[in-house]
Amino acid sequence: MSDDTSLAADCKGLLSVPAGARRQAAVSLGAHAAGQGLKLRELVTGLLDATTAHWSASPVASTDTAAAVHSRAETLLDTARVLLTAALDGYARQNRAELDRHDNERAVFVNDLLTGRADPGDLAERAHRYGIRLSATHTVLIARAAGLTTGITHRIDAALASRFGEGNTLTTLRDGDVVCISAGGLRGIAAELAHLLLTELGADNWQIAVGRTQPGVHGLATSLDEARHTLDHAAKLGFTTPVLNAADLLVFPVLLRDRDAITDLVTTVLGPLTTARGGAEPYLETLSVLFDNQGNHTATARQMHLSVRAITYRLDRIRDLTGYHPGEPTQRFTLQTAVLGARLLGWP
Repeated sequence: MSDDTSLAADCKGLLSVPAGARRQAAVSLGAHAAGQGLKLRELVTGLLDATTAHWSASPVASTDTAAAVHSRAETLLDTARVLLTAALDGYARQNRAELDRHDNERAVFVNDLLTGRADPGDLAERAHRYGIRLSATHTVLIARAAGLTTGITHRIDAALASRFGEGNTLTTLRDGDVVCISAGGLRGIAAELAHLLLTELGADNWQIAVGRTQPGVHGLATSLDEARHTLDHAAKLGFTTPVLNAADLLVFPVLLRDRDAITDLVTTVLGPLTTARGGAEPYLETLSVLFDNQGNHTATARQMHLSVRAITYRLDRIRDLTGYHPGEPTQRFTLQTAVLGARLLGWP
């Protein structure tokens, strides 16, 4: 079925198929039409035209009663309805299958691209289909949220492509996260992705991390790792900022690079807090909130629903137990680093 004439012939032929096989034949016709790239209205028009032609080719005899003509018309219309419904079903199924196939191909390509495991020549050939130049610079963004689906991902992908142009962005669902590869230097991509997630999921239900712009295939993997680790660190540290840039959180990979050293710092500086009544957690929370509020006791008390006097008491207890006090400039950095390390390590 490569042209309108062929479609018309196939639609006309449906009406001659035995009643028991008509529905499956119509499903196959609809699937074939979708596979050939025909528009839905062409399929519907073809079936309606075939029904009209069939009726015109069956002239009313002089002996036919009005009831008989009405009965024949009703039967033909009922047949056309069944055929049209079945053809539309076949068309939709084929489109879904094609969409699933494209999704799978895209997911496999993105996975190969970000892991660098595929043959370079094959990877370059597939990259060309998506408008990606492997020698260029790219930025990887990851959006994490509960309830992300392929449907949401499709809409985001289409919206980004419309906003920034085909070939400048590539978006797919990977390990439950929306992963977006954007051309290096593309401005406004994080803000647009945030706007789309806000529309799809509402506020406070998602978080985006933006890896640094990196060159080449290996740079893509590096940018992806940066974005993913940024989201992981944010979850451990309780950061709720909607959009996080990996470049702003480089201190945390540095802290974790020498795990023995940061563990030693945490246990040495904060270890004595475990001997306090109620354990270390209330004091760690107090320090965390205090540092988040730039050392402001009033704001810390308000956020923790405590009095300023209670905050002051806890800070004095921390000094008594550890020998460190956040009010001392020379001790503040050590305390804050230890608190960040504790949150990253899940200590105690």
